[in-house]
Amino acid sequence: MTHLKGDTFFDGPAGRLEAILKEPSEPATRAAIVCHPHPLFGGTMHNKVVFRIARAFQEAGFAALRFNFRGTGRSEGMHDHGHGEQDDVRAALDFMHSKYAEAELWLAGFSFGAAMALRVGCSDDRVAGMITVGLPWSIYDFSQSGDCSKPKLFVQGSGDQFAPVGDVMKLYELVQGPKRLEIIDTADHFFQGRLAELSAAIEEYVRSRLSDAPG
Repeated sequence: MTHLKGDTFFDGPAGRLEAILKEPSEPATRAAIVCHPHPLFGGTMHNKVVFRIARAFQEAGFAALRFNFRGTGRSEGMHDHGHGEQDDVRAALDFMHSKYAEAELWLAGFSFGAAMALRVGCSDDRVAGMITVGLPWSIYDFSQSGDCSKPKLFVQGSGDQFAPVGDVMKLYELVQGPKRLEIIDTADHFFQGRLAELSAAIEEYVRSRLSDAPG
């Protein structure tokens, strides 16, 4: 069972950021932040893929935070083309770390949000692992991610029209392990009709990583 905290806001570098936080019924020992797709193309924290990613973490016992990037929904500031948005992710990490100081923190995201999560997560020592969904590898620079040795799950649809599997496989071959690539057969970029498979892949991966943890 999870508890919803409505009208959650936290401080970001460009003003308050709007969020939804769901907490497990037991004290959280693990927490996840999920980043939404491109705001200039309608992406918000209410996106159905973002919701499914967050729920998969919740089912695995995590506290899960979805938030709106600057200039989206009731978040203050203006869109910054992927630059300031990385600082928004760091602000979300600050917020979750302040609430769950001893918790293991994970970052995840869909499309544009996946790019933000990967770029921040590889460089921030607080992040234990990352999950990217529909990662648009050819659009963003991931040159700093090649030596990232944190656990990483890449989930792509075989029919993704914006982030072709072949492109993502190039990045997958470059990054260090531990890593896993899950390809959802026939799924498009938005996982139409394949959201259940997406959720199952994420939850299974997260649970497998927890079972591999020492102790």
